[in-house]
Amino acid sequence: MAYECTQPISLASAESIANLIRYMAFKTGPLTSNVGEAGGFIKTSASCPTPDVQYHFAPGYFIEHGFQQIKEHAYSLIPTLIRPNSRGRITLRSSNPLDAPLIHANYFADPRDMQAVVEGLRIARAIGETNAFAKHRKRELCPGPGIKNDEKSLSSYIEKYAQTLYHPVGTCKMGPAVDKLAVVDSELRVHGVEGLRVVDASIMPVVPGGNTNAPTIMVAEKAADLIKSGPRKAQQEPVLSQTLA
Repeated sequence: MAYECTQPISLASAESIANLIRYMAFKTGPLTSNVGEAGGFIKTSASCPTPDVQYHFAPGYFIEHGFQQIKEHAYSLIPTLIRPNSRGRITLRSSNPLDAPLIHANYFADPRDMQAVVEGLRIARAIGETNAFAKHRKRELCPGPGIKNDEKSLSSYIEKYAQTLYHPVGTCKMGPAVDKLAVVDSELRVHGVEGLRVVDASIMPVVPGGNTNAPTIMVAEKAADLIKSGPRKAQQEPVLSQTLA
């Protein structure tokens, strides 16, 4: 969801020499923004045990990752699916390690994912049309008045404009050696390799339901404790995977 703003208070004109000087000298102005100014979590259905959609609010626009330019001052409210049911695949392109892998994301293969995003978009539109935004809301830029709230219209819009957010995880899954997909054990040691650990978001065995910054810090701090405490016996390994889940 993107709305044109009635006042010149978005980040549309933030990148200027004047604002850079203002930030460097006084630490004030639009360049102090973290872009994601606000957010929230919701359940799109009463049957969801935990929130399945996260909202990001920004005093700017996120259309095509910002590459599609909007001249007007604008703000966005973006529903993000955080517990997808669809599963894709990644395979080797060839035996040459320099060749990029083949990635098939397989978005929306499970119809439950589209239903969740459709409902998330409806709720975003309802929030955007509240009185709290009235003095800032000029017109709806995206999806725009031509896109109604019915499932068919919203699904078509989502299929055209949905994009991946910036927090991938899980390429070096943590798990026991009997798990053929696991790369590291519960002390983050690479299976079958001496003296090597992986300490970042790639070891997460499941996609966290939100931003990855905090859980990645937690993994790093836990890894530091593990390294300082020295090697442990297998039966004493901490169950880090349960903590992440």
